[in-house]
Amino acid sequence: MEFPQQQKPAGDGKIVYPPGVKEITDKISNDEVVKRLKMVVKTYMDMDQDSEEEKQQYLGLALHLASEFFLRNPNKDVRLLVACCLADIFRIYAPEAPYTSHDKLKDIFLFITRQLKGLEDTKSPQFNRYFYLLENLAWVKSYNICFELEDCNEIFIQLFKTLFSVINNSHNQKVQMHMMDLMSSIIMEGDGVTQELLDTILINLIPAHKNLNKQAYDLAKTLLKRTVQTIETCIANFFNQVLVMGKSSVSDLSEHVFDLIQELFAIDPMLLTSVMPQLEFKLKSNDGEERLAVVRLLAKLFGAKDSELASQNRPLWQCFLGRFNDIHVPVRLECVKFASHCLMNHPDLAKDLTEYLKVRSHDPEEAIRHDVIVTIINAGKKDLNLVNDQLLGFVRERTLDKRWRVRKEAMMGLAQLYKKYCLHHEAGKESAQKISWIKDKLLHIYYQNSIDDKLLVEKIFAQYMVPHSLDTEEKMKCLYYLYACLDTNAVKALNEMWKCQNMLRSLVKELLDLHKMPVSEANTTAMLGKLMSIAKNLPDAGKAQDFMKKFNQVLSEDEKLRIQLEMLISPTCSCKQAEICVREITRKLTFPKQPTNPFLEMVKFLLERIAPVHIDSEAISALVKLLNKSIEGTADDEEEGVTPDTAIRSGLELLKVLSFTHPTAFHSAETYESLLQCLKMEDDKVAEAAIQIFRNTGQKIETELQQIRSTLIPILHQKAKRGTPHQAKQAVHCIHAIFNNKEVQLAQIFEPLSRSLNADVPEQLITPLVSLGHISMLAPDQFASPMKSIVANFIVKDLLMNDRSVGNKNGKLWSADEEVSPEVLAKVQAIKLLVRWLLGMKNNQSKSANSTLRLLSAMLVSEGDLTEQKKISKSDMSRLRLAAGSAIMKLAQEPCYHEIITPEQFQLCGLVINDECYQVRQIFAQKLHLALVKLLLPLEYLAVFALCAKDPVKERRAHARQCLLKNISVRREYIKQNPLAQEKLVSLLPEYVVPFMIHLLAHDPDFTKPHEYEQLKDIKECLWFMLEVLMTKNENNSHAFLRKMVENIKQTKDAQCPEDAKANEKLYIVCDVALFVIANKSTACHLDCQKEPVLPAKFFLIQDKEFKNEKEYLAGDMRQMLLTGKPKPAPVLATVNKTLTVPGRRVIQKTTITPDTSTNSSPLVATNNNSTTDTSESRAQENNENPVMKTEEIKKADLTQKLTPEAGIEASPVRRRGRPTKAAAAAAAAALKEAGALPAGGGAGRGRKRAADAPTDSINVKMSKQQQQQSDEGMKRQIDLQR
Repeated sequence: MEFPQQQKPAGDGKIVYPPGVKEITDKISNDEVVKRLKMVVKTYMDMDQDSEEEKQQYLGLALHLASEFFLRNPNKDVRLLVACCLADIFRIYAPEAPYTSHDKLKDIFLFITRQLKGLEDTKSPQFNRYFYLLENLAWVKSYNICFELEDCNEIFIQLFKTLFSVINNSHNQKVQMHMMDLMSSIIMEGDGVTQELLDTILINLIPAHKNLNKQAYDLAKTLLKRTVQTIETCIANFFNQVLVMGKSSVSDLSEHVFDLIQELFAIDPMLLTSVMPQLEFKLKSNDGEERLAVVRLLAKLFGAKDSELASQNRPLWQCFLGRFNDIHVPVRLECVKFASHCLMNHPDLAKDLTEYLKVRSHDPEEAIRHDVIVTIINAGKKDLNLVNDQLLGFVRERTLDKRWRVRKEAMMGLAQLYKKYCLHHEAGKESAQKISWIKDKLLHIYYQNSIDDKLLVEKIFAQYMVPHSLDTEEKMKCLYYLYACLDTNAVKALNEMWKCQNMLRSLVKELLDLHKMPVSEANTTAMLGKLMSIAKNLPDAGKAQDFMKKFNQVLSEDEKLRIQLEMLISPTCSCKQAEICVREITRKLTFPKQPTNPFLEMVKFLLERIAPVHIDSEAISALVKLLNKSIEGTADDEEEGVTPDTAIRSGLELLKVLSFTHPTAFHSAETYESLLQCLKMEDDKVAEAAIQIFRNTGQKIETELQQIRSTLIPILHQKAKRGTPHQAKQAVHCIHAIFNNKEVQLAQIFEPLSRSLNADVPEQLITPLVSLGHISMLAPDQFASPMKSIVANFIVKDLLMNDRSVGNKNGKLWSADEEVSPEVLAKVQAIKLLVRWLLGMKNNQSKSANSTLRLLSAMLVSEGDLTEQKKISKSDMSRLRLAAGSAIMKLAQEPCYHEIITPEQFQLCGLVINDECYQVRQIFAQKLHLALVKLLLPLEYLAVFALCAKDPVKERRAHARQCLLKNISVRREYIKQNPLAQEKLVSLLPEYVVPFMIHLLAHDPDFTKPHEYEQLKDIKECLWFMLEVLMTKNENNSHAFLRKMVENIKQTKDAQCPEDAKANEKLYIVCDVALFVIANKSTACHLDCQKEPVLPAKFFLIQDKEFKNEKEYLAGDMRQMLLTGKPKPAPVLATVNKTLTVPGRRVIQKTTITPDTSTNSSPLVATNNNSTTDTSESRAQENNENPVMKTEEIKKADLTQKLTPEAGIEASPVRRRGRPTKAAAAAAAAALKEAGALPAGGGAGRGRKRAADAPTDSINVKMSKQQQQQSDEGMKRQIDLQR
């Protein structure tokens, strides 16, 4: 608008003052000026806009009040009163001001603005006048007059700064409201907000200013909310200049843009409607630090509790999620940290986050994987429903992370969730069920090799799963039902944990016992050995050794400390007493001046492992009471999620395990009374466990608990005679362990059982055979002689050498335990009885062991059908082969019997690992591994694992390799830990397995054509299967030692058949393949080896010095094929008669017994190792038929198998692993002659059936109708399996 012309005052420029007011000039005092101005103020206050006469009358006064005298007056009271007058003048003369000069108006409003600073002090006597001034200005919107001034922005900026600076917490709501009205009218009614004015508002949102003046922040916040429609464009322009165009000079607040965006978003997201797309642009910046800043900002915006940004701006949300995969590590880390708040505040976004967290849980950066776990666990601890199963699955995976820090965080996080939701049931049964897997998973980690993992599992178990701080009854209830709910592997892990802790207690006890002995060099050496063993059970073995030596020194000097430690590991130590002991020992080793004491921390680790924090006599009593309640049906079994039967069975199993580790805690009549009740229950497993508990803990029953003894004896007799096989075994061992008159007791069982043996009723034979076998093993002096007649007349002659029933001819190679015929079960137990009888005698004076070994060998030669009457089923034959192989292996664990096992018998036993039945191979390999890892079997049996390279199932080969790794590791560790082992290196050093392996492979029944590529390739694979593990490291020049050992074997003859040129040739060929493999895998093998290898005389015949074998048995082209898998290029015509191979399918070589094979046969075309596919068929398919034979091969095999004598062609029979000619097998079974005298090439196959090659003209051979029908059925069955 245009300002009107200057109004002229009445009376020709003379100033008219209100009545009673004298002239106000600079000639009077300030007090007088104030006095007169107050009357003027009163006059203007009483005037209104309709008083035209008065307005004209006092116009001159209005102009006079705007003079320099008043505007520059040094007296603040004068300035305040003048400002009030001017404010009223603008009110009265509105909408037209009496001042027309732009400069004068500017001076007036700047003057009024300066007076508003007086609002700051609410306790000032003049505050009401300042408030009146503010109210008047806000009410009239006087500052709107300034819009027409060119430099009005200067006035507004000064006004805003003044108001934001004076507002404080002493102002009431009205003051804030008038300030708000005054500023909002300027923003909303103006043409726009300049950047400088916007800065005066936004600066109050910056964290530093916000913290200084909270009221200014609130005022700015309210102002922005009120003016959002108007100011949003100005805000967008500011951020566009800074974010997109990069003009940071437009404002001093440019460096605070992200803080401002966060604050503005919190005030009203509408303020940033146009800004958000600019952030998407910034997220894709090339500058990592800039992306990080934007990510931090958006993390706060998306994660804010009531934020709807993710749903309102999906493109920005998706762009933000993409930063989870940012190349810049801090950006990814910030994204992961954001996820925690997002999951808590926005559960609906969990689905979007899950996939990105999955990728980050496998991030190469340890810190990011760690924070993923923290994110998920924190959300889960707040509310389990915030994390889905997939997110918890990521934490589960990280429990196996390669980094300890990540594993620890994952394990502790899961433990905390378990305690909160499963133990304390903070979110009901549904949530507890959701994470019920945690208990099993945490215990499974105990299988890891790292001692840190084991220690953490023990800590978690003691603090989170079964908190030791609970009272005994509550603690045992927790343990009782936890044990009942664990899966099989978790139970095994928990049992192993108690076993390890018990073993460590034993080591500490042995160490303390050594302290009681006189000081000597032997004693010091023994102490050092114990300390090394203890250190292996603590973290950081190197430091642990040093700290344990220091601890041992402290023990030797401090008798009181030794007494406390002895009390701690005492079998009678209670849980409460253990806490006191740990506290006392810790106190003695604490040094106040040391803030960190690693020595004390290591000792604490030891004390935590050996202290009985859960189990004592009181705890066992509480467990037994819980068991009784379950038996009586008064327990809370169903509420705890287990059936009463499960609770009883698992409760007994728990007590059984604890009876091994804490036997003295069971010594009470009450406990044994409850166990007697369990013995009378129908559940076989419960009774078996109860007997075993008596066996482990009942040493004092005979002397201290006569009543229990008198009740227990008849029950044990009954179980030994008519219980299950497992019950019978435990009953016999229990009698032997806890009674003084064990001979009488065992005789009372032996005599009636030996008289009642009847092979015609095999169902009633099994338990007696078990009992008799264990009795003869436990008391050989008393029962060896009577047992000999039972073995000769009944076991061998009547039971094993007779087939009374006809087996199920369903063709299956294995059947479930309940489907096995009673007769076969009796035969299996008969074989075990023979072994137990021999293990009891531990001598071969009567040559019974030789006869037994011949019998077992004959059973393996005849594939389990000892009588060759073909009455027995294939699955039953598999059981008997497994029993025979296991029996030989068991006898080999006794030195006196190992000496008489011939190489042939050893080979027959080893070939069981290549049996055609999957379960036989699996169980035999497991038994072999367990015996080897305990160092019970001689080293030569480790060579048997080399044959596993031929196993058609990938999982079996992988398992065998793990067994090899474990066994070799155990032997190397044993040699390191035992100085005396140096004298027995030949029987302990893993490298000495190589001669046994070479000999075993040279006598492999598959190795019939030593110059054919396929067979040599098999030999190479078997050799490398073992050598790869042995040659992982070149410790002590072991590669050269291996080479020298193999070279030395070439200078010997095969002790099994020294005069057989073919057998010796095969031995040398295997040696050459071994040397070829070693040389190709190691450059260090050609170094000099000072140590002379010792070869076993049982397998190799050392020749005199004149014997020199320098012949190379592997031709150059064969070496090339073994190395590359490719033969030399052949002419086109030469390939006409070669076997065709299907790409990706491995052709199975079919060998024959007869030496005169067809002239058309030739080595199979070599295929690259990478092209051979692992057999992935199911076990059932593998056990029924060969799953990888092609249809044409099956037809050929069946046709050959069914050839009739009329054709005039002698067909080669189908052969299995380790089977010689039929005539040899029949002769061995009939006369029980030396079963080891087998032909060198006897038997073929590698755990699967092999068919012989059919002659060229076999297609025209006539077949009987019945044979043709059988052949067709066989082909159909095999073809169906391939589908």
